[in-house]
Amino acid sequence: MSNASDRLVIGLDSSTQSTKAIAWTAAGEAVAEGRAPIPLFNPRLDCFEQDPLDWWEACVIALKDCVTQVGAERIEALAISNQRETIAFLDAAHDPVYPAITWLDERSRAQVASFSESFGAERIHRITGRPVDITPCLYRLVWMRENEPEIYARTAHFVDVQSYLVQRLAGGPYKTGWTSADPMGLFDMEAKCWSAELLNALEIDVAQLPEAHPPGTELGRISPEAAAATGLKAGTPIYAAGGDGQCAGLGTNCVQPDRAYINLGTAVVSGVWSPDYRVGPAWRTEIAAQGEGYIFENCLRSGTFLVDWFVDRFMPGGRSDPEIFSRLEAEALEVPIGSNGLLIQPYWSGVMDPHWDTSARGVILGLSGSHGAAQIYRAILEAITLDQVMRTRETERALGHPISHYVAIGGGAASPLWRQMLADASGKQVRISDTVEASALGAGMTAAYGAGWYPSIVAAAEAMSGETTAIEPDAEKGARYGALLDIYRDLYQATSSINRRMVQFAEEGTSA
Repeated sequence: MSNASDRLVIGLDSSTQSTKAIAWTAAGEAVAEGRAPIPLFNPRLDCFEQDPLDWWEACVIALKDCVTQVGAERIEALAISNQRETIAFLDAAHDPVYPAITWLDERSRAQVASFSESFGAERIHRITGRPVDITPCLYRLVWMRENEPEIYARTAHFVDVQSYLVQRLAGGPYKTGWTSADPMGLFDMEAKCWSAELLNALEIDVAQLPEAHPPGTELGRISPEAAAATGLKAGTPIYAAGGDGQCAGLGTNCVQPDRAYINLGTAVVSGVWSPDYRVGPAWRTEIAAQGEGYIFENCLRSGTFLVDWFVDRFMPGGRSDPEIFSRLEAEALEVPIGSNGLLIQPYWSGVMDPHWDTSARGVILGLSGSHGAAQIYRAILEAITLDQVMRTRETERALGHPISHYVAIGGGAASPLWRQMLADASGKQVRISDTVEASALGAGMTAAYGAGWYPSIVAAAEAMSGETTAIEPDAEKGARYGALLDIYRDLYQATSSINRRMVQFAEEGTSA
């Protein structure tokens, strides 16, 4: 056995655009990191796909780079955090028969309506913890059965990212964790198993899905072949972690009901822990990363994606200009709350909670010839912030208790303007985590528990979570944001029917 100071675990985060393999100490210190990109394909309108072989290639590159830096003999365990609601279609030989369909995909809009009506929207919500929405894999499976029946029939394995990587690393049957299974929208959240009702409706046998295990369960051990490819020792154990959102909550030690994590990333995702299973329109319910209790999660699909969209499409040089964000931040700080009368609805990719409307779209209201890049940039940040505050308050009302503070992670947390805006608009303290890669850390905490370093995953989270820096709210600015929020609340109702008609109009034009 190695000395305690030499012992490491790896948290592997296979996200939408890249894979990160990070080696963690027992104190939660990152000592080595490997990265590799994952291509994302957009072959036609509303379709977003990946090749599972790219998941594996990125996994191998990231692991090999990380292990080379620290030595395989120091790595005692591995766990995987993964992009959620992304599904691969494999034949009996484990080869893809169709591109993996990612969580960004919107091809199944018609199936969301038809299947929820035939099966029952309330029943789906009660079983899966998710209101009817385009994001879960459930509706893409209905689409596949209706539009690609031969491919559907040839698919021997419907698998999430974690189970695919575990099988490539360890061999054997497909195995995953509860927190990677539940986002697929086929999981019975109270029984913690695949829903027989939903599988029957889809004509899928449970043997076509991965075995689903509690967090911290050993799923397999690194095979000799995978050891040769990655540099890890053969026999290194792999423990069940799962969805990157839940892992991020664990990585920020959000295991109490008064603390919410908020990931200011491609999507803005915020969640709060609860010991009890509940469903409601203000959130989607997920199994917590520690396997005890649940996460009530808000999600806005257009987070930094929207910021990047604006910069790349409308600013000279786009993100290739290294000074673009610091310049926009400085200029936007001089713009008053309300962006000189500019208000944005940030639903560039539909809206999940609290409206659950796949036809919702972005709105820029109040635009005039006096507005420039600084006002638009600030209005985007204000829109995302106001939307989060609105959703947090609805969650608090439903739960019956307040959330005392946010722990912020993700690229947006590096913006002084944005994090102060969130504190002011919410009236809550915003704590900035010193852990940038919270999902990988959450996976590392799970691996540390599996390796026997801690008696529970919660104990691992308490020991390995880093320090935070507190941002205090300004009450005077909070009152001004409150007045703006009153206006913002009315924007969706005022524009939803027009947006729905325009989406239909655009679809008719595409098919004509």
